[in-house]
Amino acid sequence: MNHSTLQGSATTTSRRFASPLAVVAGLWMAIMAPSCLAFGFEDVAAKAKKLVEQEYQAPETNTTPTLRELEYEQYAQIQYRMDQAIWREEGLPFQLSFFHEGMHYVSAVEMNIIDDNGVHEIPFDANDFHYGDVKLSEKDLEGLGFAGFRIHYPINTPNVFDEIMVFQGASYFRVVGKNQIYGLSGRGLAIDTETPSNKPGVPSGEEFPAFREFWVVKPEPDSQSLTLFALLDSPSATGAYRFVLRPGDDSVLDVKSRIFLRKPIKKLGIAPLTSMFLFGPSQPTSTLNYRPAIHDSNGLLLHTGKAGWIWRPLVNPTQVEVSNQHVEELKGFGLLQRSHAFHDYEDLVDRYDLRPSAWIEPQGDWGPGSVELVEIPTQNETNDNIVAFWKPDEMPALGEPIDFNYRIYWTMNESKHHDPALSWADSTMRSRGEVRQNDLIRKPDGSLAFVIDFKGPALESLAADIRPTAVIDVGDNGKLVESRVIRNVAEGGWRVILRVKRDDETKPLEIRAHLEESTRHLSETWFYRMPVAG
Repeated sequence: MNHSTLQGSATTTSRRFASPLAVVAGLWMAIMAPSCLAFGFEDVAAKAKKLVEQEYQAPETNTTPTLRELEYEQYAQIQYRMDQAIWREEGLPFQLSFFHEGMHYVSAVEMNIIDDNGVHEIPFDANDFHYGDVKLSEKDLEGLGFAGFRIHYPINTPNVFDEIMVFQGASYFRVVGKNQIYGLSGRGLAIDTETPSNKPGVPSGEEFPAFREFWVVKPEPDSQSLTLFALLDSPSATGAYRFVLRPGDDSVLDVKSRIFLRKPIKKLGIAPLTSMFLFGPSQPTSTLNYRPAIHDSNGLLLHTGKAGWIWRPLVNPTQVEVSNQHVEELKGFGLLQRSHAFHDYEDLVDRYDLRPSAWIEPQGDWGPGSVELVEIPTQNETNDNIVAFWKPDEMPALGEPIDFNYRIYWTMNESKHHDPALSWADSTMRSRGEVRQNDLIRKPDGSLAFVIDFKGPALESLAADIRPTAVIDVGDNGKLVESRVIRNVAEGGWRVILRVKRDDETKPLEIRAHLEESTRHLSETWFYRMPVAG
């Protein structure tokens, strides 16, 4: 995937009242934080506060043309020697390894260790890397630093230190749990994400803040979590971050962040997630491909409090699509990979069936705002084209801190993070609509057909003689031609079949559907936004 840092002042002026939940969350964070550190979050926040008061300075680069012009296959040969991994000789539960500068990774991040004796810089040493067939001169290796780092932990097999988290490029990071492989990415911050121009070759205006320095706390021999701090900088903002990583079946990442704006921006994206959707049953491919689906995520899930749970299947549009769901009190959101069956992908190399979902739960009250979804056209699976983030209604004054704390679950057990009283849209299939002329012949009628399979506890507990009702809304740019609800006798649950016609192809068509019995919701709301025609 294409992948394009710390916390503020010790005295913070908050523009939100501290709710009881926020107090509990704060106490929990304090309990989880390492005690008696020589350096901590408030130190990073002070650095971010000082930095925002200064004019932005782009990071220097010492990479030579030879390093910058490396092809991906060449750059991939440069690997850190795991016999030099940090803490390997001490037998600690976590180890660190590093990325070399090169290709488009042309600026270094400063790396530090925090232990009982203070803060210690980790120096770059070219002898710690294997270079494969890549030929570099002494000049190419002068003045370099690390382009990022990896965290290793024996998550799958005892004494085998698998890579479980990586930081590389801007403020991007990825995490996996047990038996998972890397898929979608998290980011520290998004600024003016894809203000669409829809013109080839014209920049969108998006700014990519970058982590400039990291501090990793040395773990204890029995530690089950790893704490690190990061300092973020960009032309428009600075930030302080604390990450607490707890690996497991679901790896959990607790994030404490404090942001300072250096200049006005159009769009502030909190807890951004970046993923890829090329095609799948909800949007079949028009080209021949043996794989039935290619995506790291197939939908956006929102828990909006009063508006309930909303499932939004992703699309690969013909032009940039930006949409928002306003929420007064966000309970959670995430980009999910709701299908983990191998036969849904048939890919033995990229194993999309093993890629996790990322579910974000705010810690404390974030106030009113919107979850924004950006969908960008792509013709291949190497480009991330999906972005989702929280956009607060209230922007901080320049130089004033604003705090956002949250937890990210990296999971393949998506139902665990769903309302147990509701069923969910387990799959979405799309095709041309047809009208039946007799028992043997069906004729296209210009409509669009959707087949949605709902599964889950609320449907399983229905009495045998109860048939749920589908409540469907197609908005003001189309009409509902047909809808049916039938029992899924093959896999359980209930299937909704609907056909719609769009009035104006130059405008999106928004379709919503949920199941209910009497007036009781039995499912989340399925929300499909058909983009403008290509």
